[in-house]
Amino acid sequence: MSSKQPRWTQTWLGGVRSAGVDLGYPGERLGLPAEGSGSVAGFGRRLGAIVVDWLICTWAITQGLLRIDPTHSAWVPILVLAAEYLLLVGTMGMTFGMRLFGIRVAALGGGRPGFVSVLVRTVLLCLALPALIWDRDQRGLHDRTANTVVVRL
Repeated sequence: MSSKQPRWTQTWLGGVRSAGVDLGYPGERLGLPAEGSGSVAGFGRRLGAIVVDWLICTWAITQGLLRIDPTHSAWVPILVLAAEYLLLVGTMGMTFGMRLFGIRVAALGGGRPGFVSVLVRTVLLCLALPALIWDRDQRGLHDRTANTVVVRL
């Protein structure tokens, strides 16, 4: 057995990259740079942004402003989050959490996404499952359906 060939378990467990297949960097197929401004945002930035937005929607708005206990009305923070995404991503291309972590939502053609794209993306994001299924360009099903991508500022 040649020492250059990976063991069959390494190719299976490590995916196609460990088998020697070069898929390029995330966003290469979309014409985005490999790093820096305009490159695909990583999982850590996206996770941090959604956590900040969720905390704002749950504590600051639902409990602070609306005086609603989220343990009794669990759907209210989700509606507040949806309203935040529709308003902020639809007008500025980013939420408070996204701004804090240096990312924004962009249309595949460049610029801000249209209202229909933001609406579709928001509805699917509130379902959570589409956001957990990613492609090799680190776009969730909600981004693929809305023809958007989350990029770094």
